[in-house]
Amino acid sequence: MQMFQSFMQNPAQMLAQRGINIPQQMANDPNAIMQHLMSTGQINQAQYNQAQQMAQQFRGMFQK
Repeated sequence: MQMFQSFMQNPAQMLAQRGINIPQQMANDPNAIMQHLMSTGQINQAQYNQAQQMAQQFRGMFQK
């Protein structure tokens, strides 16, 4: 849970710590980040789908 909160506060920093670099201008745009990662081959469609699933689960946790 702490990792998720850290990611939500600063997604670019959290990704950089894991060796995933994104341009600064899209640091706070999750959709742009995912598109960039897919177009540069840093993630594939299956990883994108998994991230989408996880995001939906987290949203559900915080909406209850």
